[in-house]
Amino acid sequence: MKGYRKYFKVALESNYPGRSGDLLNQIDTKFNILKEDVRFAGTSRNMVDRRLTFTAFFLAFIAILEKQGESYETIRKISLDIVLEYVRPKNAIQKFMKTLPVLLIRTRLGSALIKAFENKVKNAGHPDGFVVKIITDKKETYGLGYGIDIVECGICKLFTKHGYSQYARILCEVDEITSGLAGLKLIRAGTIANGASKCDFRWKVK
Repeated sequence: MKGYRKYFKVALESNYPGRSGDLLNQIDTKFNILKEDVRFAGTSRNMVDRRLTFTAFFLAFIAILEKQGESYETIRKISLDIVLEYVRPKNAIQKFMKTLPVLLIRTRLGSALIKAFENKVKNAGHPDGFVVKIITDKKETYGLGYGIDIVECGICKLFTKHGYSQYARILCEVDEITSGLAGLKLIRAGTIANGASKCDFRWKVK
């Protein structure tokens, strides 16, 4: 997840004209502290851990806005605006790449890729990272043959460690957005951030 900083910068300039530069400096300072907790992410054996660098920046952003006295709902709205713009396809090629995994799932190549992915995420790469279970039973996945259970969430671990656990659920909302971009409808019973024992991802093709 590279190039994310500029999206935060644009949002700050839009919502806090005249103050965006100072706020961004504060966020960078906070991020430099938080990133020590996720330094393992770049070299972790579990590839899902790699998103934790973005998560640390996201947490720094939240922490600084809360320090400014912003409400949860204001922070949530600005955060979701940022993420929506970040994940939105910028051209036809990016749009196609979002849907490509769905096209591959039912193919022999797709099955091989799922197996390879499972081998890289089923074990913890670090105690502060993710553990993911892959579900391939069609009866459990609405016929798709692919689903995910996150049984340990690195995002929740990081947010909880620094006293911001209530904000982790904002990132749970992003899953519905990214699923939609892939041409899927997310069906979910619960998330760890909202008190469930796991984050379940089940999808139906739109």
